[in-house]
Amino acid sequence: MSLTSIAGKFFLPRQKELERHQKDGEALQNEVLQYLLARAKNTEYGRKHIFDIIKSYEGFVANVPVNTYEELKGDIDRMRHGERDVLWPGSVKWYAKSSGTTNDKSKFIPVSHEGLQNLHYAGGKDAVALYLRNNPRSRMFDGRGLILGGSHSPNYNVSNSLVGDLSAILIENINPLVNFVRVPKKSTALLSDFEVKRERIAHEVIGKNITNLSGVPSWMLSVLTRVMELSGKTHLEEVWPNIEVFFHGGVAFTPYRKQYEQLITSSNMHYMETYNASEGFFGLQSEPDDPAMMLMLDYGVFYEFIPMDEFENENPTVVPLWGVETGKNYAMVISTSCGLWRYVIGDTIQFTSKNPYKFIITGRTKYFINAFGEELIMDNAEKGLAYACRETGAEVLEYTAAPVFMDEQAKCRHQWLIEFAKAPDDMEKFATLLDRKLQEINSDYEAKRYKDITLQHLEISVARKDLFNDWLKQKGKLGGQHKVPRLSNSRKNIDELLALNAKDINI
Repeated sequence: MSLTSIAGKFFLPRQKELERHQKDGEALQNEVLQYLLARAKNTEYGRKHIFDIIKSYEGFVANVPVNTYEELKGDIDRMRHGERDVLWPGSVKWYAKSSGTTNDKSKFIPVSHEGLQNLHYAGGKDAVALYLRNNPRSRMFDGRGLILGGSHSPNYNVSNSLVGDLSAILIENINPLVNFVRVPKKSTALLSDFEVKRERIAHEVIGKNITNLSGVPSWMLSVLTRVMELSGKTHLEEVWPNIEVFFHGGVAFTPYRKQYEQLITSSNMHYMETYNASEGFFGLQSEPDDPAMMLMLDYGVFYEFIPMDEFENENPTVVPLWGVETGKNYAMVISTSCGLWRYVIGDTIQFTSKNPYKFIITGRTKYFINAFGEELIMDNAEKGLAYACRETGAEVLEYTAAPVFMDEQAKCRHQWLIEFAKAPDDMEKFATLLDRKLQEINSDYEAKRYKDITLQHLEISVARKDLFNDWLKQKGKLGGQHKVPRLSNSRKNIDELLALNAKDINI
């Protein structure tokens, strides 16, 4: 009997429990809401918002406001400095560093002990439970899992709390038994220098029996590229004959799928998308042939949703899970066992079904680029351009930016198409200043740019006069409220603009 068949028995009860997601979504969510209110009723936030007398969702809405990070930041800062019972009972030791807001370079998301167990680790266990259900002949536990994570951020630590990438926090607190089935070793996994980490991981894992991978597609591809260089092989299954699944999340997999399929040609290879963020673990791809993910309803996360066509309204509609419609774009609002209350996470989703509740991620509530985990937002772009213009005397009329996805050497960058009212004398200097400022104000972009390993120096293409207006005119969107999309994860807009630019230049 294989180790996987023995380990698989551990997941059978949970596979049965997950059947409740098919038809009991509203009941599961109401159970979570009552649990959260009961646990936090004696916190400072719970007393202020009378959690002890709230008995229904309607009472919750009437007494608790919708929050962004800015509204909760003061309380989170107090928690980081050791204050107890503020947003969640007791003290919270760990904080996941995420990309910043308009006012701050980084956000610090509290990760309570209950949050670790009931949000984050629960998601990892369920990923395995669902995978084994769908693949009963799996042998994944007969080998090791390559889990790729981030690092701690000691420069952000204070005396009563520790900060790190969420993945590093998970590795630091993981059950010691898991270390028998995962690589690399902990000291390597938590290294902050990715160049050194990648090299050490490649050497540590190349001779192991790796059966499964977990991580962000862009970072993992960089590591696997180095493994292939060291091995001299053509395909990954020549290095690891028993490789069978990649649990991926963090950024969209679509741009990377072709490269992975070229790297791993085995018909036994599977891919499973996960939706795990610093704020919680929210979704899992439950069916191999359906790209939509199942919303996980019993993890200590209570979900609400704002229709995106009302998102900018002063008092937008907010609906609970049982009030959503399929095919409609929503901003996600969460309350969690880490002390986030009616928190606008910034992601947008669209439901594809309600029995069970399944969804796809559609983007962010604002323009952004997050092709490689850099989470570049509009505010970053505006500040970066303003700085570069100020330093060079340039003036920008219009611009858009999009990713250039990885090539065979795992190289990638951002491409900016800019129409200048006054071009800089030195375009290379302008690009360097812009890139430097983006790193200064966005810690995730800074991390991906480190030593040009994952994200290379940005590229600037110059647009001819009136290019953007002509493009909008072609689409019947010139004037009025129509705007040029500034940042996009897709290359559709920028490729159209570049084609129009090249056509006019060639005339």
